[in-house]
Order: sequence, then structure tokens, then C-alpha cells
Amino acid sequence: MRVGIVGAGVVGLACAVELLGRGAEVELFERGETAGAKACSWWAGGMLAPWCEGESAEEPVVRLGQEAASWWERHVEGVVRKGTLVVAPSRDRAELRRFASRTSHLVEIEAEAIAALEPDLAGRFGKALFFESEGHLDPRLALAGLAAKVIALGGRIHYGREVAPEDVAADAVLDCRGLAARGALPDLRGVKGEMLLLRTRDVTLSRPVRLLHPRIPLYVVPRADGIFMVGATMIEGGDRSAVTARSMLELLGGAYALHPAFGEAQIVEIGVDARPAFPDNLPRLTRRGRVIHVNGFYRHGFLLSPAMARLAAEALLDPASIPERLHDVAA
Repeated sequence: MRVGIVGAGVVGLACAVELLGRGAEVELFERGETAGAKACSWWAGGMLAPWCEGESAEEPVVRLGQEAASWWERHVEGVVRKGTLVVAPSRDRAELRRFASRTSHLVEIEAEAIAALEPDLAGRFGKALFFESEGHLDPRLALAGLAAKVIALGGRIHYGREVAPEDVAADAVLDCRGLAARGALPDLRGVKGEMLLLRTRDVTLSRPVRLLHPRIPLYVVPRADGIFMVGATMIEGGDRSAVTARSMLELLGGAYALHPAFGEAQIVEIGVDARPAFPDNLPRLTRRGRVIHVNGFYRHGFLLSPAMARLAAEALLDPASIPERLHDVAA
């Protein structure tokens, strides 16, 4: 089968790798000049944390997300599996208990164990939750790795090509354009997300750390060379062109609350984009004739792309299959 894929963000690339591995011929069409550069996945945290996400996400996110870490390890380098640490200031200890009550696959630890996991947080938090089986990756390196994997498997990527799915010459087409597909998916909406990249040599973390707060939970994800990704915001609608002053203050204040040394960190980059989401905040396959729209990943792009790519490949290559999350609509 010849398959065209429109969009080379994390979803399109994951679908390409799955299809190529099953013997399909694949061509990707990407409006940007590099993989993911114009996709919201460029600004992602890269946390492979299905059990943490269970605090606020529906059951399919937790279940399907458990495929992610092993899938990414098979296809790219740089996956780190050292778990996730969830902490809260003593005044917000109730948030920690609430988080634990809504999640699973965790252990409750105290100050000594926190210091053993993250020495730079020694003495800062009396209790924490440790999700040992979770992992993380650098999204931009992962996107480059997947693009290289597509080429190595015999796929083709056409950069600087903005095309409509119905205009692609192929036996079947996957539309992985995110919010650009709103014309075909009227119930798709954008949820604004904002992030910072900070650089400091005064803090070392080995794993993502989530800082709970009643108003703005925050996560800090370590990357190479003293870089930390700081994110959390989820704003319905809004201007996608810039980070708001309030969000900037909250992100920086949260990072400072995690460790005061972040107050002297360099701000390397500020990013903002809108995540595509359906009303239930769950991803969906929507089939119209020879086109399948793979969309609605909300804040779970890197976590759910592997499972949804598998389901999309099954829908295309096995006519008898009825994959989970597949909706058939009139062409």
C-alpha cells in the first residue's frame, strides 16, 4: 500500500515509522523546513508519564500511554527511564495526597529518599511521590531521530510542501496536521500551552519533577548541557503569538519554588503554541473515504503517538480491523 502522510510532527512521524515497519510505502509532506519545526510537538515537555497523567486524564491515556517508553527506545536514542518525582510545598501537602489518590504505580517517599534521588533537592521537601517506571526524552532530538528512521526505512519526506490531504496521490492518506485540520474536524479546538527553556549549572536533576500547586501545577524536565524545560500552562483559546506576563511570572515563580538557583538561570527560549484537542481531550482516528485524520492529542503527543500510530496502521492495512478510537464518517 502507498500511504501519504500530511504533517511531520510527532504524530505523522510515528505513523510513518509504524507503516514502514509493516511494509507500506510512505511519503510525508511537511510545510516546515525540518521535522516538527512548525508543529506544537516542538514545544513539548517529552514526558513519558502515563501514571502521572492519570491524575487528570481519562483511562485510555493511562493504558495506551504505557506503550510509549518502550516504543521510543526501539526507534530513537536518548530515552531516559529514571521515573518522575512529584513534590509539593508543605503548605500544599493536601495536593500531594490528592494526586496520590488519583494515580497508581507510585511509592510515597520522605526527605531522605528524595535526597537520594535528587541531591539538589535535599532538605527542600519532606514528602514526595515517586513513579519509578516512567521516563522522558528531548522532543526535538526525538523528532530528528524519527525523521532519520523514516529515511532509513525507505520513506520519503518532502519539506516545504503544504498540501491538502485530498490532493495527495496515494492509496490512503493520514492527515496529521493538528489544528490545521480544523476545516475537516469542526469540533477540534486549540488549547494554548506555554513553556520556558532555562539554563543553569547550579541545579542538577536526573528526572522530571512535578511541583504541585492548587492553581498552577508545574513541571521541570532536565535536558542536556544544563538546560531545563519549564511548563504547565493550559489556556483555552487565547493569543498563540506570545507568552503572557502572568504565565511567565507563574512559570518562573514555580521554578524558583522548586529551587532558588533557578532565579539566576538564563532564559534561553520562550515558546507558545496551541495543542489540538477534541471535547473529551482524547485523540481520535476519523476516517473519511481514503483519508484518516489522526488528531486531538491535547497535551499527550509524545505519550500517545506510539499507540495511535499502531492503531492507524491497523486501520489502513487490515480491512477487517476496527481499531479503538476509530470513527467512520461520511466522505
